[in-house]
Amino acid sequence: MPNLGSLIMGLAWGAHPPLGLIDGLILIVLSFLIINLSSAIGAQANSLYDYELDLKDERKKDLVQALESFGQRKLKFVLIIEFSLALILVSIFAIIYQKWMLIPLWIAGISLGVVYSAPPLRLKARSWIAPISLMIVLAVCPVLFAFYTFTFELSLFFILAFSGLALTVYGVIIPTELRDYFGDKAMGIQTFTVRLGLSRSALLGIILLSIGSLFTGTALFLEWSVDQQVWLSVFLLGIPVSVLFVLNKLWHLYSLSKSYETSHDSAELRERIVDLASDNPKWIMMVTQTYSILSVLLLASKFLF
Repeated sequence: MPNLGSLIMGLAWGAHPPLGLIDGLILIVLSFLIINLSSAIGAQANSLYDYELDLKDERKKDLVQALESFGQRKLKFVLIIEFSLALILVSIFAIIYQKWMLIPLWIAGISLGVVYSAPPLRLKARSWIAPISLMIVLAVCPVLFAFYTFTFELSLFFILAFSGLALTVYGVIIPTELRDYFGDKAMGIQTFTVRLGLSRSALLGIILLSIGSLFTGTALFLEWSVDQQVWLSVFLLGIPVSVLFVLNKLWHLYSLSKSYETSHDSAELRERIVDLASDNPKWIMMVTQTYSILSVLLLASKFLF
């Protein structure tokens, strides 16, 4: 579903009339297929190279058991097949539609997605490089890939919305890193969150999500205002509703983290932090799907209103 959000946002800002129904559907299906396949490769590579770390996390026992049942060797073979298939699809896509920029964009995204966890680079353990690479993999490359599927003309409002999405994505990803904080620290993996500390990381998540949502909402408001469809801005109320809910959870994480840092390694507080942070996938869905719905409205406003 988060990948669908990237596709819809790129589609909404990149597609403009006139666009034939058949051509539009082909572009949407191909780009979504490539984005999803690439996302699967990154997720599987993460499971493969984080196996030793995941063994120590009780909450990831199902993931560990699944990998053991399937087999690491077999997974590596599947990764090779998936990578080859994705490369073929991207190449065909670029050749037929003369969109050569898609090839280096895909290579950059898939490479960063794999080396984020894979040695020897293992970008997740490279301090400030980790959040930058994560934003590129999860927001920049997928949205730009979908956007460039339809157009190469960047607009100021798209850049503002795009920047807002990138900040938002890492803001809502931080709780996932907080969940893994104790395991990463015990294994000596110096992630950005480990270096920054629990409370400061939670505070950074609050700041990034706040700024990101403001950028995205402002971009949509300006776009509809210029197109004389300012009445659609009423739907922007969905952003503060979903974002404030998540910000409340992040503030709770921040408070627990502050207490933990002065508690002499309280096992109870550590467990509460991990339990709360483990709910983060729901928060990610809430925010990204709010953006997706607004992107659908933006797309509809171009073709229907």
